[in-house]
Amino acid sequence: MLDTTRTPKGSFYHHFKDKEDFALQVLDTYMSQVHAGIDARLRHTDRPPLTRVRDFFEMTQKSYREKGYMGCLIGGLGQELSGVSDVFREKISQCFSEIASEMAICLEEARQLGELPKDTNVQEMAERLVDCWEGAALRSRLQRTPASLNSMLDFYFLAVTGVRQRQDAS
Repeated sequence: MLDTTRTPKGSFYHHFKDKEDFALQVLDTYMSQVHAGIDARLRHTDRPPLTRVRDFFEMTQKSYREKGYMGCLIGGLGQELSGVSDVFREKISQCFSEIASEMAICLEEARQLGELPKDTNVQEMAERLVDCWEGAALRSRLQRTPASLNSMLDFYFLAVTGVRQRQDAS
């Protein structure tokens, strides 16, 4: 990495303790973007909650395409680093938990409005949604197409609501 960017080691270590510190800061920066997306989509109560959840994922997918990386940075780093570093495993797990917790808030609103069954465990539903998204993101990254992400969203929302909600994700 340093050779590619022609950055002297001394400059790198002036800003970061080590490579692990650098990667953790990359995750923090990425998560700040995720939280901005959460604020932009999930917290806008002028739209129905399930529409906001789908909007969040469609906005995320659009971001993947714009950056030329059809997948989730957290998932990619998790696959690479969680097996070799407990620090990364815990950090990445925390990132996914934060996203699921924010989803659960929106899903709880949907439950309260009768859009989901009263006995729905919204935290579990949110965690499965994040899990499904990450699997689809891996497939999309491998295939370099958003097809898996689109299919996953269609499948999930049809299963949850019984209504096909596909919106234009372009």
